[in-house]
Amino acid sequence: MDKLKILVVDDESRMRKLVRDFLEREGYAVLEAGDGMEAMDIFYEEKDIALIILDVMMPHMDGWQTCREIRKESKVPIIMLTARSEERDEIQGFELGVDKYISKPGFLKQKGPDCCQYI
Repeated sequence: MDKLKILVVDDESRMRKLVRDFLEREGYAVLEAGDGMEAMDIFYEEKDIALIILDVMMPHMDGWQTCREIRKESKVPIIMLTARSEERDEIQGFELGVDKYISKPGFLKQKGPDCCQYI
């Protein structure tokens, strides 16, 4: 059986590695993108992505715009994983259609999001 694919989008390679290592230990296949434009390329190439973990603040195309573009095409679950933890940011994320909003410090405390519930 093929592993479920999760796309991790973050401009910080250290954060991508942390998330990737956690997800791979949980048995997922992980695709990585360093910004929203790269994420969109991967999203259109890989039609069977089960979940997207998306940062907000990135160069070229931020997470808000990336989420808007993905929502035009798909209802794939999206978890926003970001350093932005103000309530208005969470509200904006939910208005754009994200399924969960997790702060980066929260991710580290939880030792990773419970991704299974969104797939």
